[in-house]
Amino acid sequence: MSNTVTAEPRRHLGGRPADRVERLVDAAVEELRDGGYDGLTVRNVARRAGLAPATAYNYFASKDHLVSEVFWRRLQALPEPEVDPHSPVRERAERAIREVAMVVADEPELSAACTNAMLAGDPDVKLLRDRIGAAIHHRIAVALGDDADASVVRAFDLLYSGAMLQAGMGHLSYDELGDRLSEVATLLLGTGLLGPRPSEPRARETRS
Repeated sequence: MSNTVTAEPRRHLGGRPADRVERLVDAAVEELRDGGYDGLTVRNVARRAGLAPATAYNYFASKDHLVSEVFWRRLQALPEPEVDPHSPVRERAERAIREVAMVVADEPELSAACTNAMLAGDPDVKLLRDRIGAAIHHRIAVALGDDADASVVRAFDLLYSGAMLQAGMGHLSYDELGDRLSEVATLLLGTGLLGPRPSEPRARETRS
């Protein structure tokens, strides 16, 4: 058994100078477009952003931390879901999951990098991964409505994460991602699973 102790997350960007963090995030996207995930380094990102490497490492523990921050910011930029209760639940679910899938889907290098980065064991990445998972869960739960069975929302959570993993592994192109997710979402909602069970809690969670 390993005696290694997992470090606690060290960096919380909320109190950091916003302009420097923004420059690093933008520079990371440009670096990914030019060289992909394998060629990405925090040092090169810092150089492109016009900052010292030590400054960049003060904000981001690793390239995975930086790339995960890019995805988190893109997700946060989405408007809060507005759901028309009179529209079919299939349409609402399709729209919600497609919106999340398309956050980075039009940038293949960035999409692949995000998939790789968010699987990292870095504690800073885990912190962001938890926030990202909670935000996606929230959007899906809002779209499905208050009467959605919690197991259905969990199924959609797995649908999204599984599709992103398949895309990251090259088994599914990012161009196909939105359509494939919509297709499976429609299939799931055609099985009669929608509706709360007495023993299940309601699915919606408040986004922190």
